[in-house]
Amino acid sequence: MSEQDNGTYPGGFPAILRQMDGRRKPLAFGRNEALPPLDTDLTVLLDRVVLDPASDPDEQTPLNSSHQRKRREIRAELAGASELCALNGLLIAHLRKRAQPGHTAALFHRLWAEHADHLLAGLDLRWLVSSITTFGDHGLTDTQRQTGQAMTVLFGTMKLYETERLYSGFAPGRPFKLAARTSEALPMQMDAYSMAYGGLDVNMLGRIWQDADRDAVIRPLAHHLLDQLIADERTVFRRLAMMRHRLDRRRRQKAEAKSAPPPAPAQSRGLSADTPRWGLVSTVKGPLRQIARFAAHHIELGADRIDLYLDAPDPATIAALSHPRLNITACDDAWWQATGKERPPQHQLRQAHNATLSYRASDLDWLGHIDMDEFLLTNAPVATTLGDAHKTFGQVRMLPAEVLSSPDGVIRHFKLTREAAGQPVAAAEEIYPTFGMHLRDGFISHTTGKVFARTGIDDARLGVHSLKIKGARLASTGLLPGIFAGHLHAPDWAHFRAHLEFRRAKGSYRERPDSNRLGMAPLLDFLRDESGEDGVRRMFDELCLDTADLRARLASHNMLLTHNLDLDAAVDRVFGELPDG
Repeated sequence: MSEQDNGTYPGGFPAILRQMDGRRKPLAFGRNEALPPLDTDLTVLLDRVVLDPASDPDEQTPLNSSHQRKRREIRAELAGASELCALNGLLIAHLRKRAQPGHTAALFHRLWAEHADHLLAGLDLRWLVSSITTFGDHGLTDTQRQTGQAMTVLFGTMKLYETERLYSGFAPGRPFKLAARTSEALPMQMDAYSMAYGGLDVNMLGRIWQDADRDAVIRPLAHHLLDQLIADERTVFRRLAMMRHRLDRRRRQKAEAKSAPPPAPAQSRGLSADTPRWGLVSTVKGPLRQIARFAAHHIELGADRIDLYLDAPDPATIAALSHPRLNITACDDAWWQATGKERPPQHQLRQAHNATLSYRASDLDWLGHIDMDEFLLTNAPVATTLGDAHKTFGQVRMLPAEVLSSPDGVIRHFKLTREAAGQPVAAAEEIYPTFGMHLRDGFISHTTGKVFARTGIDDARLGVHSLKIKGARLASTGLLPGIFAGHLHAPDWAHFRAHLEFRRAKGSYRERPDSNRLGMAPLLDFLRDESGEDGVRRMFDELCLDTADLRARLASHNMLLTHNLDLDAAVDRVFGELPDG
C-alpha cells in the first residue's frame, strides 16, 4: 500500500468512532442560560434582526459557557438575518452533540413546520444543508429521518470528491475529456457508470425527491436543495450531463458523416485524376521575407495556386509578391465589411473562414490548409502522391514534423511523432527524459497534422486541421504517405521566447478546456512558478535544441527526419531581390 501503511484509517472503526464521538460533547449552559421553551412565540423572531455581537451592547459580557460561545459565533455569522434564522443555527449546534435539552428537536421541527418559507429565504445554502442533515438524526417521522440521512450522505460525499477534484487542477465547472478515460477498474468491484445510458444519477435524485414529497415539513427544504443542486453548473451531475451531450453529439456527427455521399471523383468534374492540380491556402501575417519564403518554397514544389489571405495587408508586400500562381487577398476592414461578416477576434476563426472561402471557390483537385510557418517536406512530386490517394478519400492527412533548433540557423533536422514512427508511449520518456512524460510526443506544437481536402464536396468547411461537414470530420479520411507538414514552430530560442506570451494567451499554448493531460499551458505555468525563465529554457533545450545526442535518440526510434530547407535561395529564384521589410 502506498502513502499509508496502516490502512485508510489506522485503528479501524473503533478509532473512527472515538474520533467522531470526541466532537460531540454537549454544549454546557451557564447560569440563567437556556434554549427558548417549546411554546415560545416564533412570530416575534421573524422581524427582529440579529446584531453583530461585536457591536451589540447586550453581548459584551464575558463568555462563561460553551453554549454562549457557540451562540455568539452563530450570531456573528448570521448578523443581519432574523432572530429565527439564528435560533435555527443554535438548535442545529445543540442537536449535533450527543445530548441536548429534551425539547430541542421538537423546537427545531416547529421552526420548519411553521416558517419554512422564511428560513429558505433567509439562510444560505450551507445553513440549509446543515438543516437537512439535522433532520437525518432528529426528524420526528421516518420520512424526515430517511430523507435527511440520504441527503447527508449525498452532500457529504459531494464535499469529499469535489475537494479532492480541486487537486486535479480542474475548475468545478470543467468536465473531463471523453478520450482521457482509463480502463482501470473501479474500487469495491463496482461497474463504471454508463455515460450514454446510465440512470444512477436520475434514480438517486428522483428517489430522494419522491421520499421527501411524503412529508409536508421536510418537503420544502429538500425540494429547494435538490432544485439548487441540479441548477448549479459546477457539480458532477452537470459535468456528466455535459459529457453525455458531447458523446451524443459525437455519435450524431459520425452518423451524419458516414451517411454523407462520397466526394465526386475528379473525372466527373472534368479534372484529371492522374495528375491532379493542387494548391494551398493560408492566412498570413508577418514580415515580407517570411511570407515570401512560404510562397517560394511551395511554388517550387509545383503548387498550381496559393491563396494568401493577408491578415494585416500592406501594399508594398502585395506588390513585391506578384506571381501568376499567387492569389493574394487583402483582409482589410473594407474586405471584411464586403463579406457581410464581422472580423472574428480569434485568428483561428479567421483562418477557418478564409480557408472555407478558398475551398468553395476552388477549381483545383486538392486544396491544403497550412500555416505560414509550415512547409511541405517531400522527396516526391506532390501531384503524384495526391494522385495515388484512394478515390473515396475526401481528405488526406499529413503528419507533422517539428523543426529542431540549430545553433547555426540552418534548417535541416525535424522530429516526428510516435504515430509516424509506430512507437509506443514509452518512447517519449526514452528520448526526452524530463519532459517526455508530460508531452507524449516531445512536441511543443500541435501533433494533429494538416490536411489536403478534395474539392467539390457540398456543405463542407475547411478548418485548421480538418475538412468538416455540419461540424463533423469526414469519415472518408486517409493518411498521406511521404509528405510531412514541416513546422518551423520554434526555429531558435529567440523566436520561441518572442512568441511565448501570445501563444500562451491566445495561440497553441492556451488553456484547453477539454484536455486532461498536463500539456503546454500548465507545464509552462509550473516551470515559471518553480524556476522562472531558466526552467522554460531547460524545457526548450531538451525538446527542441538540435544536438547530436537528441538526433541519435530520435534516429534510434525512427523519429528523425532530415530535410534541408534553403528558403532564402528559393525566394531569390522565385521573386528575385526583395525590398527590405
